[in-house]
Amino acid sequence: MSVDLAITGGALVTPDGLLNGTLLVKGGAILGIAAVDDIVDASQTIDATGQHILPGLIDIHCHIRAPAYPQRGTVSSETRACAAGGITTVFEMPITNPCCNTPEQVAIRRDHFAASAHVDFGLYGAPLTLTEGAVDALADSGIIAFKIFTTPAPPGREVEFAGLAWPSEADQFRALQLIARTGLPVVVHAESADILAAAPQLDPMDARSHGLSRPPLAEALAVAKLLTLNITAQAKLHIAHVTSAATVDILRRFSGTSDFTAETCPHYLRYTESDVARVGVAAKINPPIRHASDREALWQAIADGIITHVTTDHAGFSAAEKAAHADNFLTAPPGHPGTECMLPAMLDAVAQRKVTLEDVMHLLCLNAATRFGLSDRGALAPGRRADLIIVDLGAPTHVTETSLITAAAPIARLSHGEVFHGRLNQTLLAGQIVWRGTPTGPAAGRFVTPKGPQ
Repeated sequence: MSVDLAITGGALVTPDGLLNGTLLVKGGAILGIAAVDDIVDASQTIDATGQHILPGLIDIHCHIRAPAYPQRGTVSSETRACAAGGITTVFEMPITNPCCNTPEQVAIRRDHFAASAHVDFGLYGAPLTLTEGAVDALADSGIIAFKIFTTPAPPGREVEFAGLAWPSEADQFRALQLIARTGLPVVVHAESADILAAAPQLDPMDARSHGLSRPPLAEALAVAKLLTLNITAQAKLHIAHVTSAATVDILRRFSGTSDFTAETCPHYLRYTESDVARVGVAAKINPPIRHASDREALWQAIADGIITHVTTDHAGFSAAEKAAHADNFLTAPPGHPGTECMLPAMLDAVAQRKVTLEDVMHLLCLNAATRFGLSDRGALAPGRRADLIIVDLGAPTHVTETSLITAAAPIARLSHGEVFHGRLNQTLLAGQIVWRGTPTGPAAGRFVTPKGPQ
């Protein structure tokens, strides 16, 4: 048997559980798994003794925004950071300037990414108008899914949110109906516009003011309304970045009523509002990081299969952009980088026995591939892309500002000083090493669609 690559000695995290064997790669795809004592003729061999091999991560929620905001990073810098975090496929949200809301903008974004992406990428689209023609054309452009908000566009950012902001419930219902026809998922940032508008305005210097201005009720109510609408619309609905016990309760109550899934993020699973107060506005994220009781409810929702995806919601800003609002949690830009810390955080959760390594594989890899129609990746199985990561559960990951590749490293203050139990040693894209302590090789990322790479 002659193959391009054989990975020996490691434990393979597969949909059938942990397996011992030699992973065989040929032509950028997984050929199969040979027995430990089989003789294999391989052009290259990686000895993974004492380590674990998983599929490359699929981050379904990321904001890169280049080239509109160069101070926040480039496609090159942020996809190199993806590779450094074990992410081999990243989905870029449509919030940039201008918004990715037409087939023409999709083509522009696709070409810009393709020139320098170090990992594979998919693009979300926002329905500029709620018409069959506009929605169908966007679906045909190769987007991975649709994205909408249930809140108005932030003042001054109307161009970035054109086609994203649909606070009217009638418009939300129409969007769900139209997108259901395409068969693509629709991801929703769900907060009630009315509850946000009525929230109290407190001391902007107090970290608690952000959570009070965007309370759990706003999230839970918006999700309840969406799930009610979807009983009729029957879209492939996906609820973004769930933060609260109240929303988990709503998801439980609506279980089985329609085709919906939900995600949360490592910052909601690891930190609380006290960490936000400690770090300052660098840790301001929408929706807000909440309380220990919410954090435990999220972990329980993962254990119960109510939340089936963990994503980064990576959103970088420059240090100057955050510093300009250092004393104002209400006006500071919302977002925190996360591509390089999602995997270490989840490996640390394995060490704490909150989840198993097989759970991590589903939450960060296979479930995303299944939900978003990428049947060529997300699992260690014959015929799947050889997008792989090799991790050492016994080694630590020390995070400092200088250890991070993302251009937003200075504002990753939630993570600065963290020591996670578990370390990524190598990332492979289509069988080629793209990260091994440092980025390696040329930019080789491809545009992916539910119909396959293009």
